[in-house]
Formats: sequence, structure tokens, C-alpha cells
Amino acid sequence: MKYTVELVTDDSAFAELAPDWHQLYGRCAAATPFQSHAWLHSWWLSYGSRGRLRLLLVRDGRELVAAAPLMRVRRPVPTLVPLGGAISDYGDVLLDDERGEEAVTALTEGLASVARTALIDFREVRPGGAAERIYDRWHGPRRRVSDSLCLELPAVPMDELVARLPSAKAQRVRAKLRKLTALGVERQVVRPEEVDTALRRLLELHRLQWQGRKVTSEHLRTRFCDHLVRSVGPMVRSGDAVVTEFRLGEDVVAVDLTLLSRRLAGGYLYGAHPRLRECKADVAVMLLDACAEHTRAGGRGTLSLLRGNEPYKHHWRPEPVVNQRLLLARRRTAPLLSATLCDVAARRRGKELVRRWRERGGDGP
Repeated sequence: MKYTVELVTDDSAFAELAPDWHQLYGRCAAATPFQSHAWLHSWWLSYGSRGRLRLLLVRDGRELVAAAPLMRVRRPVPTLVPLGGAISDYGDVLLDDERGEEAVTALTEGLASVARTALIDFREVRPGGAAERIYDRWHGPRRRVSDSLCLELPAVPMDELVARLPSAKAQRVRAKLRKLTALGVERQVVRPEEVDTALRRLLELHRLQWQGRKVTSEHLRTRFCDHLVRSVGPMVRSGDAVVTEFRLGEDVVAVDLTLLSRRLAGGYLYGAHPRLRECKADVAVMLLDACAEHTRAGGRGTLSLLRGNEPYKHHWRPEPVVNQRLLLARRRTAPLLSATLCDVAARRRGKELVRRWRERGGDGP
């Protein structure tokens, strides 16, 4: 085999991989923005633990042709998991589309060697992801189970998204778009040199919009802010993200972060001032209109609403797409696979019992 396999565990070496990683990322059509070097390295700086990094690289000479960005965790069982954690909607490996199955074999065999005493747990793999090729070639025990639900729309202009709706609902959406115009809401893509300031404003508005309500607590933490500011600037400059500000007069009343890749775009996070709702502006319509414009410009096929089954997303008649969880073991680590599958089944059963309890009014006074 002409390929060489390398395991990187050093933090500084991870930083130095940026140019090679970026080139490989551009040659992997299945990659999402959550596999970009800027996102993953920044995530590691905010959330990683020293001694846990496991980057498996495959090279043809000096050229990087495959990569698996992983870290080792000890609980609940010894496992290799993708970098990116809970704040990343998709996890995957990178494989050069121009290479044949030899590169896939090299990465697969490298993973088997690294995982002598640990389970490999690829979480949140989008259907069609590169990790599926590893799963198909794996010789040891393996299992595929469903993971989070994502909702997806076609990447078409806003008027085509509206045309997909029933007539009465489409009329209401058009009225909401006219309302935004009548209010004088204007949007502007943020220039790269102003991204850091805009992101801090986004998080301030996000905190304000959720004040007094249940919010994802991680979005309010300093480490998340540091990660977002550190990663998104380079992603904007490379075309993997766009930040949009919405103004009423001289005031910025909303900021949106949309992540971009070759096949999809997804609205990742936004912040909106309560003033917009007081003006009867439909924030969801406003954001989708901007996101649809970004997808049209890039020739992408999918506008992803990312993870979550919130009712407001279903107003647009999206297609449900379930991420996959790919579990890979060797014969000696098969008991870890069995334990993990038991945990998955128990958690699902628990969620189902809670759902039924709530349907019967169990969370009432």
C-alpha cells in the first residue's frame, strides 16, 4: 500500500495541520462545516483535554488524503469519539473524493490499530457521510443505530420555498415578508474584519431574547463564546460561514450565523432583540429568507434546519433526515459495543416513558 498512516496526539501539531486539512476538506464533498479545521481546532482549544487528542491521518507522500479527528474518553466506556462534541450538528471523517478505495482501507486499518482497547463511536453522521465508507469496510463487530433528527429543505430561493406551502399558509408568509419590508428591516452581510464584533453582539442578543426562558446553557458560557469568535472569522474568510446583521434604522436588532459547505447550508445560531417581536416581525421568516439567499448563491442542494424537531420548523414542510451513530469494535472490545447498545436502548426507553407520562399530564401542577 502506497499510503502512510500517522497518529497525531500533540496540540501544536494539530494547529500546524491547517493548510493540509483545508485542502483535504475542499476535496471531500460529504464534509460539513463541522469538519473544517477552523471549527475543530477551535473546539479543541475550548473543550479538549490534554492527552486525549487522537488525529489519524493518511498521506500519499506529503499530501493528506484522509483524516479522522477523534479524541479518547474513558466514560461510560473507553471510546474514541469525534471532535466537535454536542455543539456540532454533524460528525464525520474526511476522505479525498479523488482517491480510490485504498485510502479508505488505509484509514479503516489505521482506526482498527488505534482502537485496540477502545470502542469507536461516530456520532451524528449525516446519511451519505464519509464515515459510512469506513463502516462498510470494517471487519470487526459493528452496529448502526439512529441518532438525532435533522430537518431539511431544498436549497432554493425564498419564493420557491413559499410556493411549496399550502395556499393559505403561503399567503401568510408573503404578508410577513411584506411586513418586514414595511418596518424597514434591512440586512447586511458582515465583512470579515467585523465578524468578531458581530458574533459578540449575536451572543448578547441571544442572551436577551431568551431572558426568563429555558435556554441552552452552553451558549451563555465563555468557552462557547471564545470558540465561536475564534473559529468563525477564518470560516468566513474561506467561504465556510456567513454572518448577517439585521437593522432597524441605526440599531442592529438581530445577527445570524449560517454555516456553509459544498452540499448544504445551515442556520447555526442567531440572536434577536425582543423589539422585533414587539413590532410583530416574524423572526423565523426573516432568518430563513436570508439563509435561502446564501444557499442560492453557492449552488448547494440542501438548506438544513440542523438538529431539532421544533414545531416552527415543520411550518416549512421539511424532510426529516435522521443522523446515524456508527459503532465499531474489535473482537476484544465487543463487550464495550454491547454495553453501549444497552445504554442506547435504556435511554430510548426512558425518553419514551417520559413522553407518555407528559402526554397523560404528568408534568402538570
